[in-house]
Order: sequence, then structure tokens, then C-alpha cells
Amino acid sequence: MTYEEAVEFLYSRLPAYHRIGKPAYKADLKNTLELDAYFGHPHLKFKSVHIAGTNGKGSVSHMLASVLQTAGYKTGLYTSPHLKDFRERIRINGEMIPEERVVCFVQKHKEIIENLKPSFFEMTVAMAFNYFAEEKIDVAVIETGLGGRLDSTNIITPVLSVITNIGHDHMDLLGDTLEKVAYEKAGIIKEGIPVVVGETQPESAGVFISRAKEMSAEISFADGEFFCTPDPFDPASETREFTLKSAKTGEEVKIKSPLRGDYQSKNIPVVFVSALKLGAWFKIGKKDIIEGIENVVRNTGLAGRWQILGRKPLIICDTGHNKEGIELVISQLVKIPASKRHFVIGFVSDKDVDSILPLFPADARYYFARSSVFRAMDENILKEKAMKYGLCGEAFDSVKEALNKARSEAGEDDLIFIGGSTFVVADAL
Repeated sequence: MTYEEAVEFLYSRLPAYHRIGKPAYKADLKNTLELDAYFGHPHLKFKSVHIAGTNGKGSVSHMLASVLQTAGYKTGLYTSPHLKDFRERIRINGEMIPEERVVCFVQKHKEIIENLKPSFFEMTVAMAFNYFAEEKIDVAVIETGLGGRLDSTNIITPVLSVITNIGHDHMDLLGDTLEKVAYEKAGIIKEGIPVVVGETQPESAGVFISRAKEMSAEISFADGEFFCTPDPFDPASETREFTLKSAKTGEEVKIKSPLRGDYQSKNIPVVFVSALKLGAWFKIGKKDIIEGIENVVRNTGLAGRWQILGRKPLIICDTGHNKEGIELVISQLVKIPASKRHFVIGFVSDKDVDSILPLFPADARYYFARSSVFRAMDENILKEKAMKYGLCGEAFDSVKEALNKARSEAGEDDLIFIGGSTFVVADAL
């Protein structure tokens, strides 16, 4: 069995949320617990940090893993979805799980995969935990898939729980109000385990405080401990400087991050507070935190976050895919001087685009694209919906075709943005 055959076996046998959406979501932990027992409870063999949230959890997971790696710890990182290679989901010290280990896993455990029929995500979590245990890591940073309470990753008892924020995403699965979404995210808060919350939001703060009190868990809000301000964005620079200021002492820390999105000013305080809390279990200095954040791309391979793909014209892609995430991205994009703006955008078919499309500027040229996943929204339907909000352009049945057209029409002083969906960015990369 080749690596390609092993991955195709998993895709063909198991329902994958990133491919088919809601039908792949399992709202219980039955399969996860059965798999955990079958593999001998591997998650008990290493310390872990659990990270949930609507936006920022991927960036925070990668930065925190980079900090722990910088401090000298053998660090596992589990994230989802992947952009180009399935193995991006499972890394140790930034290195993806080897192809032969994926093949070996599928061949060795084919019987339980076919008998239990777990979801693709449930199987991937089991593969990650098993690999981390076999490699005797010191610590794993584990990002939730959807929600938290019933997420397959939620069998772990971490040394620290982190919830970045809550927002309007997956509300058909997690609840139709922000309070209900917060309740699902709060499900990762465990008995006596400290929790760091990124943003003090009126809809969620009470939910998190209540859950923390119920679980006798110490709770900290990162935005109450640090203020973070970015320098102006310079497209020519490989980094962007952020100033982190302590709310208690006024002490300032300068960080030059390769992640240049405005929204990282929300994520960096979460990483800083979380890393300081981890000092109870790991020897982490301030220098480790700063260097970990500054070297995150090199250390962990993080991609797709305000990533610059070209400069003449300026081409930027970002994986922001819900109302709050896209709003932050667009507010930064419209500040960048450009003769003309070109937007290559696409969404998944179950996305509430009527709450998102009004955020886009009407004075741009649009290239409506269908990504290569099964649940991608039809480009002609997207074009029709977008026209209601004054967004005009052409429809393309692939991201590649849409991007090629945008490049051919853009001048050197223009701006091209690629996004709307993680899968549009994946196709572009």
C-alpha cells in the first residue's frame, strides 16, 4: 500500500467533515472512546494543552507549539483541516508524520477502521495520539475540530485549556445563539485545570466564568492582562512588529512576527498568557515565548494566515472563513493602497454567505471560484448571490482558473486577495 492509497482508503471508507460537511459530524464520543481503549489510552502518556475557539485557534496552537519547541520540549501538534497534505495535521517539532507511518497505521488497524466505521476526524485523532505516544513526546498542543464538549479531542485531560473566542460559525451544529456556541466551547474546561480565554465577549464571558467555577478551574482573560498593538502593515516586509503591554505593570515587549494579519493582535496575548501559565509544568522563559512566536512559520510550518504569495501585484491569501474572521481580514485589506482590488473568493455550500457577502467592498473586481472539495458552493450560485450586494465579476469552476484570470487582469500596483474558505486557499497554495 502506498501513502496515496492509504489516505484514499481513509477518505473512501470514512465520512470526512471537510469533504461532506454535517453528515460527517458525530455528536458523541462513543467511537472516540472505543478507539482510545483499543490503542491503550495513548493520550495518558504525554502532557497536553487543549485549544478551542471560533477564530485564532490554529494560529494560537502553532505559536504555542513553537514556544514549547523553542524551550526545548519534544512537542506534538494536532490541527485541522490540512491545506495541501493530510500529514500537516500531525507534527512533532514541526515535522509532519512520515508517510510510511500513515501507511503502517492504516494497514495494521484496517480491521477496526472497517468494523467501527469512525469518522475521518475520529480516526485522525486516534492516529495522532497513538503516534505521539509511540514517539514519547513531552507535550502535545491539541486543537479541537468543532466545538469542544463533544469533540473527539475532548477525551484528554490537559494541563491547560485555552478558548480563543466565540463567533458565528457552525451554528447549525453547535447552537443557534452565541451563548450556545460558548457552552459547547466551554466543554473543554476540566476539573481543576486552569483555562485561558482570549476575548472578554459579553455573550460568552458569563458562560465561561460559570463553567470554570463549576469545575473549580482558575480562569484568566488574556485581553484583560495584555494589550497588543501592531505597527502599520508594510507589504515589503517579511515580518510585522507587535507591541505587547502588560495591563498590570505597563511593561512592554516588542515581537516581530511573520504572521502579519491585524487579527494576530488578538492571538499573541493568548499565547503569552498561556505560555506563562504553562510555567507551572514547563521551564519557559520570556525569551522562549518571544522567539517561539517570531519563528512559528519556520518551527511549525504554519501557512495560509495573511500569507503573501506575490508582490507585483500584491497577492495575499487568508483562511478566515466566518463572519468575524472575514470582517477582520477585509478591514485590513481596504487600508492597503492599491490601484484596483481583485477578490478570488469561494465558500462551502452550507455557509451562510448572506451574512458574509455584505462585508466585501463593492468597488472591487470579483472572481467567484469553486474549490475542489465536494461541498464547495457552485460558483454560479455564488455569483448570483453576490450580485445582490453589488459585487460583480465572473464565475470559474476552479480556483486555479480564477486566480490565473485575476493575475492576467491585475496591474503591478493592484491587490489580489484569495479567500472566503480554507479550501480556496488550499487550492491556491
